[in-house]
Amino acid sequence: MDARKLLLLIMALVMAGISAVVFRSMFGGQSEAEAAPVAAPAPQPSGPEVAVAVRPLPVGTIIGPDSFRYQRWPAELVGKTYFIKGESDLTALNGSVVRYAITAGSPVTQGSLVKPGDRGFLAAALGPGMRAVTISVSAQSGVAGFVFPGDRVDLMLTQDVPGGGDGAPLKAAETIIRNIRVLAADQRTDKTVDEEGKTVVAGTSNVTLEATPKIAEKIAVAQTIGQLSLALRSIADDKAELEERIANGEVKLPADSDPRAERQMLLEIASRPIDSNPTYTVGADVSRFQRSSVPAKPASSTPENAPATTSSTPAGPVVRVARGNAITVSTVGAK
Repeated sequence: MDARKLLLLIMALVMAGISAVVFRSMFGGQSEAEAAPVAAPAPQPSGPEVAVAVRPLPVGTIIGPDSFRYQRWPAELVGKTYFIKGESDLTALNGSVVRYAITAGSPVTQGSLVKPGDRGFLAAALGPGMRAVTISVSAQSGVAGFVFPGDRVDLMLTQDVPGGGDGAPLKAAETIIRNIRVLAADQRTDKTVDEEGKTVVAGTSNVTLEATPKIAEKIAVAQTIGQLSLALRSIADDKAELEERIANGEVKLPADSDPRAERQMLLEIASRPIDSNPTYTVGADVSRFQRSSVPAKPASSTPENAPATTSSTPAGPVVRVARGNAITVSTVGAK
């Protein structure tokens, strides 16, 4: 056979072998993958549905309708204190307070909640280091009953400042506390709803607030000075005000901190009442016919019918001589 034809035959055999290997590697792996058995889905628990926390619920959290949801749980792990679907009503838990912290996704137990009217309810609603203080409000100063437990409000003090020379006081209003949480309205610690599930707006005469010990003292003094009023805050104000405090340097974040720990710290700071940098408004800011300050009283003159008094202070230099506890005053040069 010609050497040239033999070389071409060998090259053709080599190319055929290479093509066979490539074809097998491309389509053989795919067929093996298709032939591999599909992983079976994880078995679902066959137990009853129990109430679990939708999000982390720290101590003192007031329970709302969106705090829990039902989730299927293994039958062998269901405790007697769990809230089971069909045997309990989650709407009856609205207004309860978390006594022990509940992590997200954990079952809720009866011992972890305190219901309104139970002993220690208000103490459980308070955060660590906080105090409960009650103020009296009217329909006008209490936002016409639209303040409910769990809302956050600003506390304003309105007063007449006396001292004017003409006897007219200075009208002034001051925001003394911001971002303070409402614990109860009268003796209600939850929102009252009607048969259709709508919130009932009712007049309120007393509001219980959560405050630090120092702020509680300020509120007690403010009630003796003038009239206290509530200003309902928007939920979005908390984040905006916190960012402003961070920008001003009032709140300082550690340079190297865990993001989760930093987020928890920011949540705690945003939930605390603020009594710094109060703002105020006087009568002149509202009407041009009101004053902006209190003028000083004129110096009082001696009435004409006032009895004359004789000065007992000696004229000229004096010498004081002490003999024990007795002190004698003598005028120098006196005859």
